[in-house]
Amino acid sequence: MTAAIEALGVEKRYGSLAALDGVSLEVREGEFFALLGPNGAGKTTLISALAGLTRADHGTLKVMGHDVVTDYRAARRALGIVPQEIVFDPFFSVVETLRFQAGYFGLPRTRALDAWIDELLANLALTDKADANMRQLSGGMKRRVLVAQALVHKPPVIVLDEPTAGVDVELRQTLWQFVRRLNAEGRTILLTTHYLEEAQQLCTRIAMLKQGRVVALDTTQHLLTAFSERVLRVEVAATLPAPVAREARKSEGHWHTFALHDTTEVESRLRWLREAGVTPSAIEVSEPDLEDVFVKLMHR
Repeated sequence: MTAAIEALGVEKRYGSLAALDGVSLEVREGEFFALLGPNGAGKTTLISALAGLTRADHGTLKVMGHDVVTDYRAARRALGIVPQEIVFDPFFSVVETLRFQAGYFGLPRTRALDAWIDELLANLALTDKADANMRQLSGGMKRRVLVAQALVHKPPVIVLDEPTAGVDVELRQTLWQFVRRLNAEGRTILLTTHYLEEAQQLCTRIAMLKQGRVVALDTTQHLLTAFSERVLRVEVAATLPAPVAREARKSEGHWHTFALHDTTEVESRLRWLREAGVTPSAIEVSEPDLEDVFVKLMHR
């Protein structure tokens, strides 16, 4: 099967700064894939190289098997990108903006195109703003128009670069419901986000970048298992007995944390505490969290 996105030894330098330092990764067709990293890690540089906004110094990049340099027309046609920055033409309405965007890809105005634009507007809660000038929209609405622009030519590969920044909770849920549907229909989604809970819930595989290099590339579940852990937190008013205190991974005030191999161990841990004379006034069980994984990898 052809990879939806393929990067092999991609390097990009700006003077002495290596924005991309030998990045290699593959996004399979139909995947919901996350590209994570702190600011300056190289995420947007990689996306810009995919889109043709910048050219890599070394290495190859392909979209649906099409080289972004030597076969750029086919690569661009297969790609829809929602940029991080809000960019819009202040002279057009929302629907005019989408029709112009379709025209850039050689799509004539037809009933089928108008129906697809109507569907995009409905799914992104923009129907009542179809004839509004872009200048009249809020920041969140402009971002949703950017999503519609990326999808108007029905690309098989969709790149979402911080798509929910500045979008309220309700509209964020509407957006993810629509994107999930697109993914279920076979489209490949590449997501960058600083909302790590979104990546944990949506993405099956994750790549993490740090200083232009891939420092992790695995399934979401494997990363959670390898770099995070389940824990039992208990609140105890009294001082812990010495044997129990030695088992605590962390103690903060009246709260004490104990490691768990899995959730079935909660009962035996609580029984062990009771037998040691410890009576918790409150308990919490914490599941593996992608934020913990991210912090560990970025500081490793």
